[in-house]
Amino acid sequence: MAKKSQCDKCTGLCCRYFALPIDTPEDRGDYDDIRWYLCHKDITIFVEDGDWYINIKNKCKHLSEKDYRCRIYDKRSRICRGYRHADCDFVEGEYDFELHFTDDKQMEEYIKIKFDNNITEKPKAKKKKIAIKTLSHKDTKVQRKYEIVKK
Repeated sequence: MAKKSQCDKCTGLCCRYFALPIDTPEDRGDYDDIRWYLCHKDITIFVEDGDWYINIKNKCKHLSEKDYRCRIYDKRSRICRGYRHADCDFVEGEYDFELHFTDDKQMEEYIKIKFDNNITEKPKAKKKKIAIKTLSHKDTKVQRKYEIVKK
């Protein structure tokens, strides 16, 4: 009798998405580009072990909906051949992502916190001068323009 595998109990979870590494964002513009990705259907972004990934939910066209088996198993791609049961998505529990964004609004909030100290609106000034101040934020120096309000 053939040995049962994890695949016998699964619905092809590993064949319903793919994740690709992306450049680690460095500035506000990079984060805003990632926010643009998240404006699209079935896209998420996650960080794992310090590396950033775009996750694209898109079922493989060779996955059978009848029995959830690969219809080209003998000719499947190298990526599929290299997939190991130890990496299987059919396990209990949640992934332990450092960060996980599922929509553009989450990234927008993250950008505000990271770059604006969670300021959502700037106060209105009667008279203003522009001052440039250099701040250190962890390992990045940031130059910001501040409005100086005279009342």
